[in-house]
Amino acid sequence: MNQKNIPLEELLGASKGSIYELTILAAKRAIFLTDGEKPLVEKPGEKVLDNALREIREGKIKVKEGK
Repeated sequence: MNQKNIPLEELLGASKGSIYELTILAAKRAIFLTDGEKPLVEKPGEKVLDNALREIREGKIKVKEGK
């Protein structure tokens, strides 16, 4: 993050406590942003991974429920 890092604890809720799921979620969202998808939380000049993590922290995206 540009000003300070987001604590892991603030991100794990989006992945039900799984670091693996959180990593996949952040990577996929960063790829979608790189491919031109509009950010849900926009901050000019922010890197796509930072933006993806910010969206996760703010609850804008979460891991989908599986079977």
